[in-house]
Amino acid sequence: MELRELRSFTTAARLRSISKAAVELGIGQPTVTMHIKKLEEEIDMVLFDRVRRPIQLTRAGQRLSEIATPLVEGIDSLVTQTTEAEERGPIDVASTPDIIPHTLLQVVRVFLKRYPHVHLRLRSETRTEVLRLVQEGEVDLGIVQHPERNEEFDFQGLFLYERVLITPLNHPLLKETLHSIDQIAKWPLILMGRGTYTRNILEEEFRRKGLNFEVVVELDSMDMIKRYVALGMGISVGPKLAIEKEDMKTLGVVSLANLLPVEQAGIVTLRRKSISTPTRNFMNVMKDVLAPEKTERRR
Repeated sequence: MELRELRSFTTAARLRSISKAAVELGIGQPTVTMHIKKLEEEIDMVLFDRVRRPIQLTRAGQRLSEIATPLVEGIDSLVTQTTEAEERGPIDVASTPDIIPHTLLQVVRVFLKRYPHVHLRLRSETRTEVLRLVQEGEVDLGIVQHPERNEEFDFQGLFLYERVLITPLNHPLLKETLHSIDQIAKWPLILMGRGTYTRNILEEEFRRKGLNFEVVVELDSMDMIKRYVALGMGISVGPKLAIEKEDMKTLGVVSLANLLPVEQAGIVTLRRKSISTPTRNFMNVMKDVLAPEKTERRR
């Protein structure tokens, strides 16, 4: 006994018509007839009185209809509910605290306009922790600077991650040509917390060159760092993507592309992991927002 046979039978029983059942189910009338005959053969009972018009259920047919109709409707409802749940998410995304308030915010704004009913969950973590979460399947995707070569990950680069020097206006460093990391180490530093990617790169470079340096303020937000820099408490090194147009009224910003690596950043997913429809939609919105030229060429 198959579900399709029960569905044909219960639909014909409700409509009292083989032809109407075929139209509602979107299949041929001979197919509906075949399903019902096969069902009758399997249970060795006649289910319809075909002499009278419209066709009538026999007592056996009436009893089967009472049992089978809630079952078929429940299964059909389950499929619908499962599809709706699949379309609504949730989507679990992890990224670093410098990307979330700026680059990722642009993506989320567009995504929620297109898919207002999808449940989106964001986590702010260090780059190392984001990769761990992706690797262990705790999130659907991560958004970070290019990960080290790892056969477990798929990476789609979408935007450049360039570091810049951030100073108060009229700071002495703005009058110099930056040719060495030594020039930065001389000044009080305001940086993201320990373990964050850019800070690690900067401090490793300082130590490699044997430079002394002092971190006077540690914060977990580039927006707060910019405020403290503007107050004159120190200078900072951070991503160019964290600099807004209005920041140029209170800050000096100088590219460090000649001193620190410029990397590609984008989407990290676990290779061979099934990607849900909402997650794939989110990834497509990211591509539209962050790499529109590539997306347009691809289309």
